[in-house]
Amino acid sequence: MAEADRTGRANQRRRTRKDLLRAASRLMRQGRRPSLEEIAEEALVSRATAYRYFPSVEALLLEASLDVAIPEAEALFRGGSPEDPVARLERVDTALHDMILANEAQLRLMLVHSLQRGFRGEAEGEFPARQNRRTPLIEAALEPARSQFDPAALDTLGKALALIIGTEAMVVCKDVLQLDDAEAREVKRWAIQALVEAARAPGSSD
Repeated sequence: MAEADRTGRANQRRRTRKDLLRAASRLMRQGRRPSLEEIAEEALVSRATAYRYFPSVEALLLEASLDVAIPEAEALFRGGSPEDPVARLERVDTALHDMILANEAQLRLMLVHSLQRGFRGEAEGEFPARQNRRTPLIEAALEPARSQFDPAALDTLGKALALIIGTEAMVVCKDVLQLDDAEAREVKRWAIQALVEAARAPGSSD
């Protein structure tokens, strides 16, 4: 299969998954606890398609409830936002860190669902096990400073930042390193600054 075809299919799968989450959110805002069949109908996909993306209606409803807690880039950087990439990235990390603390139990359960799908081999290159919410925020944070980086270094920077911003970083800080909240925030701030400086360094795209 041509690379363009593979990319197109991957993008379509991400859109379908997001459509299911949005459909579930709309129905939940009506005060309902919809079935998977109702969510599939609302998203204009088949019941079988919905099951390919989510192992159960519980997993779908859980993620949909968290989906609305993720800040939108437009709101995060609206009015008086800094242009310095480190300051903007720290704003992203703070917003996600606070959201994660407020929804830690649910987010850990969501991680369990995605790991179970991977263990059963259901997500091997076919259907995304997770929605990538952090990358759009990271890209929005870096947008005003794009000219400060070589394109290849900027691409690598965005991927490296995704490793330290998000739920998995919280698990490492709390469970593996056993840091308290203040220490975790400080370590991540240091890592953000170090990664930005490394990406700016001459030869960083080599």
